[in-house]
Amino acid sequence: MSKIVLIGGSAGAIKALKVILPMLPQGFPAAILIVTHIGSHKSIVPDILSRCSAMPVRHATDGEPITPGHVLVAPPDEHLTVVTNDGKAYVRLLHSAKENHCRPAIDPLFRSAASVFRENTIGVILSGYLDDGTVGLQAIKACGGLAIVQDPVEAEARDMPASALEHVDVDRVLRASHIGPALVELTDLSVRPGGPGRGDSMSAVPNWIDIENRMAGRDSDTEDLEQIGKPSSLTCPECAGALWEVGHKGPIRYRCHTGHAFTGKVLAALQGDTVEDAIWGAIRALHEQGRLFSKLSARERQSGQAARAAEYEAKAMQARAHSKTLRDVIVTRALIVEGESAQSHER
Repeated sequence: MSKIVLIGGSAGAIKALKVILPMLPQGFPAAILIVTHIGSHKSIVPDILSRCSAMPVRHATDGEPITPGHVLVAPPDEHLTVVTNDGKAYVRLLHSAKENHCRPAIDPLFRSAASVFRENTIGVILSGYLDDGTVGLQAIKACGGLAIVQDPVEAEARDMPASALEHVDVDRVLRASHIGPALVELTDLSVRPGGPGRGDSMSAVPNWIDIENRMAGRDSDTEDLEQIGKPSSLTCPECAGALWEVGHKGPIRYRCHTGHAFTGKVLAALQGDTVEDAIWGAIRALHEQGRLFSKLSARERQSGQAARAAEYEAKAMQARAHSKTLRDVIVTRALIVEGESAQSHER
Protein backbone atom coordinates (compact mmCIF):
# COMPACT_ATOMS: atom_id res chain seq x y z
CA MET A 1 0.00 0.00 0.00
CA SER A 2 1.10 3.60 -0.51
CA LYS A 3 1.95 6.03 2.24
CA ILE A 4 -0.10 9.01 3.30
CA VAL A 5 1.10 12.47 4.35
CA LEU A 6 -1.05 14.45 6.80
CA ILE A 7 -0.38 18.14 7.38
CA GLY A 8 -2.00 20.30 10.04
CA GLY A 9 -1.56 23.94 10.87
CA SER A 10 -3.23 27.21 11.73
CA ALA A 11 -1.86 30.77 11.81
CA GLY A 12 1.20 30.91 9.56
CA ALA A 13 0.64 27.44 8.08
CA ILE A 14 -0.26 28.63 4.57
CA LYS A 15 3.04 30.49 4.38
CA ALA A 16 4.86 27.25 5.24
CA LEU A 17 2.79 25.20 2.79
CA LYS A 18 3.72 27.58 -0.03
CA VAL A 19 7.33 26.63 0.68
CA ILE A 20 6.75 22.88 1.09
CA LEU A 21 4.46 22.00 -1.83
CA PRO A 22 6.66 23.36 -4.66
CA MET A 23 9.35 20.90 -3.56
CA LEU A 24 7.10 17.88 -4.12
CA PRO A 25 7.11 16.46 -7.66
CA GLN A 26 4.20 15.62 -9.90
CA GLY A 27 3.49 11.96 -9.33
CA PHE A 28 4.43 12.19 -5.64
CA PRO A 29 3.97 8.61 -4.35
CA ALA A 30 1.63 9.49 -1.49
CA ALA A 31 -1.66 11.28 -1.01
CA ILE A 32 -1.45 14.54 0.97
CA LEU A 33 -4.33 15.56 3.23
CA ILE A 34 -4.29 19.04 4.78
CA VAL A 35 -6.26 20.64 7.62
CA THR A 36 -5.99 24.33 8.46
CA HIS A 37 -8.23 26.15 10.91
CA ILE A 38 -10.61 27.83 8.49
CA GLY A 39 -13.78 27.27 10.50
CA SER A 40 -17.04 27.79 8.62
CA HIS A 41 -15.70 30.59 6.43
CA LYS A 42 -15.39 30.27 2.69
CA SER A 43 -11.98 28.83 1.88
CA ILE A 44 -9.67 29.67 -1.01
CA VAL A 45 -6.85 27.52 0.39
CA PRO A 46 -6.91 25.10 -2.60
CA ASP A 47 -6.72 28.04 -5.01
CA ILE A 48 -3.72 29.47 -3.17
CA LEU A 49 -1.87 26.17 -2.94
CA SER A 50 -2.62 25.02 -6.49
CA ARG A 51 -0.59 27.97 -7.80
CA CYS A 52 2.58 26.54 -6.25
CA SER A 53 1.94 22.79 -6.48
CA ALA A 54 2.81 20.40 -9.29
CA MET A 55 0.05 18.14 -7.97
CA PRO A 56 -3.69 18.87 -8.23
CA VAL A 57 -5.06 20.58 -5.11
CA ARG A 58 -8.75 20.77 -4.21
CA HIS A 59 -11.22 20.44 -1.37
CA ALA A 60 -11.91 16.86 -0.34
CA THR A 61 -15.34 15.40 -1.12
CA ASP A 62 -17.13 12.81 0.97
CA GLY A 63 -16.60 9.23 -0.17
CA GLU A 64 -13.82 9.85 -2.68
CA PRO A 65 -10.91 7.40 -2.78
CA ILE A 66 -7.56 8.54 -1.42
CA THR A 67 -5.12 8.54 -4.32
CA PRO A 68 -1.34 9.12 -4.38
CA GLY A 69 -0.22 12.29 -6.12
CA HIS A 70 -3.26 14.33 -5.06
CA VAL A 71 -3.58 17.04 -2.41
CA LEU A 72 -6.90 17.16 -0.56
CA VAL A 73 -7.79 20.08 1.72
CA ALA A 74 -10.42 19.99 4.47
CA PRO A 75 -13.47 22.00 3.35
CA PRO A 76 -15.07 24.62 5.62
CA ASP A 77 -16.99 23.41 8.70
CA GLU A 78 -16.31 19.70 8.09
CA HIS A 79 -13.88 17.35 9.78
CA LEU A 80 -11.69 15.60 7.20
CA THR A 81 -11.24 11.96 8.22
CA VAL A 82 -10.14 8.67 6.65
CA VAL A 83 -12.06 5.39 6.57
CA THR A 84 -11.47 2.02 4.94
CA ASN A 85 -13.73 -0.27 2.95
CA ASP A 86 -12.68 -3.57 1.38
CA GLY A 87 -9.02 -2.70 1.85
CA LYS A 88 -9.27 0.73 0.21
CA ALA A 89 -9.05 4.12 1.90
CA TYR A 90 -11.69 6.80 1.40
CA VAL A 91 -12.45 10.32 2.58
CA ARG A 92 -15.18 10.76 5.14
CA LEU A 93 -16.38 14.28 5.90
CA LEU A 94 -18.04 14.71 9.28
CA HIS A 95 -20.15 17.61 10.48
CA SER A 96 -19.75 16.30 14.00
CA ALA A 97 -18.79 17.98 17.29
CA LYS A 98 -15.93 20.44 17.22
CA GLU A 99 -12.58 19.38 18.63
CA ASN A 100 -10.38 22.02 20.24
CA HIS A 101 -13.16 24.48 19.29
CA CYS A 102 -12.39 23.83 15.59
CA ARG A 103 -14.19 22.21 12.68
CA PRO A 104 -12.22 21.17 10.71
CA ALA A 105 -9.73 20.14 13.39
CA ILE A 106 -6.37 18.43 12.97
CA ASP A 107 -6.72 15.67 15.57
CA PRO A 108 -9.64 13.82 13.86
CA LEU A 109 -7.68 13.58 10.57
CA PHE A 110 -4.44 12.41 12.18
CA ARG A 111 -6.22 9.88 14.42
CA SER A 112 -8.41 8.36 11.73
CA ALA A 113 -5.69 8.14 9.08
CA ALA A 114 -3.24 6.60 11.55
CA SER A 115 -5.73 3.83 12.34
CA VAL A 116 -5.99 3.01 8.62
CA PHE A 117 -2.45 3.51 7.28
CA ARG A 118 -0.58 2.64 10.51
CA GLU A 119 3.21 2.62 9.87
CA ASN A 120 2.70 4.19 6.44
CA THR A 121 1.50 7.46 7.97
CA ILE A 122 3.59 10.64 8.07
CA GLY A 123 2.21 13.50 10.15
CA VAL A 124 3.41 17.10 9.90
CA ILE A 125 2.59 19.91 12.34
CA LEU A 126 3.10 23.46 11.12
CA SER A 127 2.73 26.91 12.64
CA GLY A 128 -0.34 27.64 14.75
CA TYR A 129 -1.67 28.80 18.12
CA LEU A 130 -2.60 26.55 21.05
CA ASP A 131 -2.14 22.80 20.59
CA ASP A 132 -4.56 21.13 18.16
CA GLY A 133 -2.67 18.31 16.40
CA THR A 134 -0.53 17.23 19.35
CA VAL A 135 -2.79 14.33 20.33
CA GLY A 136 -3.27 13.42 16.67
CA LEU A 137 0.49 13.23 16.29
CA GLN A 138 0.60 10.97 19.36
CA ALA A 139 -1.90 8.69 17.60
CA ILE A 140 0.33 8.54 14.50
CA LYS A 141 3.32 7.55 16.62
CA ALA A 142 1.24 5.00 18.57
CA CYS A 143 0.34 3.33 15.26
CA GLY A 144 3.98 3.22 14.12
CA GLY A 145 4.01 6.29 11.86
CA LEU A 146 6.45 9.18 11.62
CA ALA A 147 6.15 12.68 13.09
CA ILE A 148 7.62 15.86 11.60
CA VAL A 149 7.33 19.28 13.24
CA GLN A 150 8.15 22.67 11.82
CA ASP A 151 10.97 24.29 13.77
CA PRO A 152 9.27 26.62 16.29
CA VAL A 153 12.08 29.12 15.80
CA GLU A 154 10.80 29.97 12.31
CA ALA A 155 7.09 29.35 12.88
CA GLU A 156 4.90 32.44 12.72
CA ALA A 157 2.96 30.99 15.68
CA ARG A 158 5.13 28.59 17.66
CA ASP A 159 2.47 27.13 20.01
CA MET A 160 1.47 24.08 17.97
CA PRO A 161 5.02 22.99 17.02
CA ALA A 162 6.23 23.61 20.58
CA SER A 163 3.38 21.56 22.06
CA ALA A 164 4.12 18.68 19.71
CA LEU A 165 7.78 18.73 20.71
CA GLU A 166 6.85 18.73 24.39
CA HIS A 167 4.42 15.82 24.24
CA VAL A 168 5.40 13.66 21.23
CA ASP A 169 8.49 11.65 20.37
CA VAL A 170 9.02 13.62 17.17
CA ASP A 171 11.22 12.11 14.44
CA ARG A 172 12.33 15.33 12.76
CA VAL A 173 12.24 19.05 13.57
CA LEU A 174 12.73 20.98 10.32
CA ARG A 175 12.40 24.39 8.78
CA ALA A 176 9.73 24.61 6.11
CA SER A 177 12.35 24.61 3.36
CA HIS A 178 13.59 21.20 4.56
CA ILE A 179 10.21 19.53 5.07
CA GLY A 180 9.54 19.00 1.36
CA PRO A 181 12.83 17.16 0.68
CA ALA A 182 12.27 15.08 3.84
CA LEU A 183 8.82 14.01 2.59
CA VAL A 184 10.31 12.99 -0.76
CA GLU A 185 12.93 10.94 1.06
CA LEU A 186 10.51 9.28 3.48
CA THR A 187 7.88 8.40 0.88
CA ASP A 188 10.56 6.79 -1.30
CA LEU A 189 11.30 4.34 1.50
CA SER A 190 9.59 0.96 1.29
CA VAL A 191 6.08 0.73 2.69
CA ARG A 192 4.80 -1.89 5.10
CA PRO A 193 2.72 -4.69 3.49
CA GLY A 194 -1.03 -4.99 3.79
CA GLY A 195 -3.86 -2.77 2.62
CA PRO A 196 -5.61 -0.12 4.69
CA GLY A 197 -7.45 -1.65 7.61
CA ARG A 198 -6.20 -5.18 7.00
CA GLY A 199 -3.43 -4.98 9.57
CA ASP A 200 -1.21 -7.59 7.85
CA SER A 201 2.25 -7.32 9.45
CA MET A 202 1.18 -3.98 10.91
CA SER A 203 0.87 -2.79 14.49
CA ALA A 204 -2.44 -2.92 16.31
CA VAL A 205 -4.42 0.28 16.80
CA PRO A 206 -4.56 1.28 20.49
CA ASN A 207 -8.03 1.14 22.01
CA TRP A 208 -8.16 4.86 22.83
CA ILE A 209 -7.70 5.75 19.16
CA ASP A 210 -10.55 3.48 18.07
CA ILE A 211 -12.83 4.93 20.75
CA GLU A 212 -12.06 8.57 19.89
CA ASN A 213 -12.55 7.83 16.20
CA ARG A 214 -15.99 6.43 17.02
CA MET A 215 -16.78 9.51 19.09
CA ALA A 216 -15.86 11.77 16.19
CA GLY A 217 -18.14 9.71 13.98
CA ARG A 218 -20.99 9.92 16.52
CA ASP A 219 -20.98 6.14 16.98
CA SER A 220 -20.31 6.06 20.72
CA ASP A 221 -21.85 6.63 24.13
CA THR A 222 -20.90 7.34 27.73
CA GLU A 223 -19.59 3.79 28.17
CA ASP A 224 -16.80 4.65 25.72
CA LEU A 225 -15.84 7.65 27.85
CA GLU A 226 -15.62 5.37 30.88
CA GLN A 227 -12.95 3.32 29.10
CA ILE A 228 -10.63 6.24 28.41
CA GLY A 229 -11.31 8.78 31.15
CA LYS A 230 -12.88 9.78 34.42
CA PRO A 231 -15.52 12.39 35.29
CA SER A 232 -14.32 15.89 36.11
CA SER A 233 -16.08 18.76 37.84
CA LEU A 234 -15.93 20.86 34.65
CA THR A 235 -18.60 21.55 32.04
CA CYS A 236 -18.34 21.69 28.27
CA PRO A 237 -18.23 25.28 26.94
CA GLU A 238 -19.89 24.10 23.71
CA CYS A 239 -22.93 22.21 25.06
CA ALA A 240 -22.76 22.63 28.88
CA GLY A 241 -22.51 18.85 29.34
CA ALA A 242 -20.25 17.16 31.87
CA LEU A 243 -16.61 16.88 30.84
CA TRP A 244 -14.47 13.79 31.33
CA GLU A 245 -10.72 13.99 31.71
CA VAL A 246 -9.23 11.65 29.11
CA GLY A 247 -5.86 10.67 27.78
CA HIS A 248 -3.09 8.27 28.67
CA LYS A 249 -0.49 11.04 28.84
CA GLY A 250 -0.10 14.81 28.39
CA PRO A 251 -1.42 17.21 27.39
CA ILE A 252 -4.41 17.29 29.76
CA ARG A 253 -7.55 16.71 27.71
CA TYR A 254 -11.31 16.69 28.19
CA ARG A 255 -14.29 15.23 26.32
CA CYS A 256 -18.04 15.35 26.76
CA HIS A 257 -20.41 12.53 25.76
CA THR A 258 -21.66 14.47 22.72
CA GLY A 259 -18.17 14.42 21.20
CA HIS A 260 -16.67 17.83 21.95
CA ALA A 261 -12.98 17.57 22.82
CA PHE A 262 -10.50 20.05 24.26
CA THR A 263 -6.95 20.14 25.45
CA GLY A 264 -6.48 21.92 28.75
CA LYS A 265 -5.02 24.97 26.95
CA VAL A 266 -7.98 25.28 24.59
CA LEU A 267 -10.46 24.81 27.44
CA ALA A 268 -8.69 27.49 29.49
CA ALA A 269 -8.84 29.91 26.56
CA LEU A 270 -12.57 29.28 26.11
CA GLN A 271 -13.20 29.69 29.83
CA GLY A 272 -11.32 32.99 29.65
CA ASP A 273 -13.69 34.17 26.93
CA THR A 274 -16.67 33.11 29.07
CA VAL A 275 -15.31 35.00 32.06
CA GLU A 276 -14.74 38.16 30.01
CA ASP A 277 -18.24 37.95 28.52
CA ALA A 278 -19.65 37.65 32.05
CA ILE A 279 -17.65 40.69 33.22
CA TRP A 280 -18.88 42.78 30.30
CA GLY A 281 -22.42 41.69 31.15
CA ALA A 282 -21.90 42.86 34.72
CA ILE A 283 -20.51 46.21 33.50
CA ARG A 284 -23.59 46.70 31.32
CA ALA A 285 -25.88 45.93 34.27
CA LEU A 286 -23.98 48.37 36.51
CA HIS A 287 -24.24 51.09 33.85
CA GLU A 288 -28.00 50.62 33.69
CA GLN A 289 -28.26 50.53 37.48
CA GLY A 290 -26.24 53.73 37.77
CA ARG A 291 -28.49 55.53 35.28
CA LEU A 292 -31.60 54.33 37.10
CA PHE A 293 -30.29 55.50 40.50
CA SER A 294 -29.40 58.90 39.00
CA LYS A 295 -32.90 59.25 37.59
CA LEU A 296 -34.45 58.29 40.94
CA SER A 297 -32.16 60.81 42.69
CA ALA A 298 -33.28 63.59 40.35
CA ARG A 299 -36.94 62.72 40.88
CA GLU A 300 -36.55 62.76 44.67
CA ARG A 301 -34.72 66.08 44.50
CA GLN A 302 -37.56 67.60 42.47
CA SER A 303 -39.98 66.38 45.14
CA GLY A 304 -37.96 68.07 47.87
CA GLN A 305 -36.69 64.78 49.33
CA ALA A 306 -33.03 65.77 49.66
CA ALA A 307 -32.05 62.84 51.92
CA ARG A 308 -33.50 60.23 49.55
CA ALA A 309 -31.94 62.03 46.58
CA ALA A 310 -28.53 61.88 48.24
CA GLU A 311 -29.00 58.17 49.03
CA TYR A 312 -29.81 57.34 45.41
CA GLU A 313 -26.93 59.47 44.13
CA ALA A 314 -24.55 57.59 46.45
CA LYS A 315 -25.80 54.31 45.01
CA ALA A 316 -25.29 55.65 41.47
CA MET A 317 -21.71 56.62 42.31
CA GLN A 318 -21.11 53.19 43.83
CA ALA A 319 -22.39 51.48 40.66
CA ARG A 320 -20.07 53.63 38.52
CA ALA A 321 -17.12 52.79 40.81
CA HIS A 322 -17.86 49.07 40.60
CA SER A 323 -18.11 49.37 36.81
CA LYS A 324 -14.68 51.00 36.66
CA THR A 325 -13.22 48.24 38.86
CA LEU A 326 -14.51 45.57 36.49
CA ARG A 327 -13.12 47.45 33.48
CA ASP A 328 -9.75 47.53 35.22
CA VAL A 329 -10.02 43.74 35.72
CA ILE A 330 -10.50 43.26 31.99
CA VAL A 331 -7.52 45.48 31.18
CA THR A 332 -5.35 43.63 33.70
CA ARG A 333 -6.38 40.25 32.30
CA ALA A 334 -5.53 41.41 28.78
CA LEU A 335 -2.08 42.60 29.89
CA ILE A 336 -1.40 39.26 31.59
CA VAL A 337 -2.38 37.34 28.43
CA GLU A 338 -0.18 39.60 26.29
CA GLY A 339 2.73 39.05 28.67
CA GLU A 340 2.30 35.27 28.65
CA SER A 341 2.15 35.31 24.83
CA ALA A 342 5.33 37.38 24.59
CA GLN A 343 7.16 35.04 26.99
CA SER A 344 5.96 32.03 24.96
CA HIS A 345 7.40 33.52 21.76
CA GLU A 346 10.69 34.28 23.48
CA ARG A 347 11.14 30.68 24.67
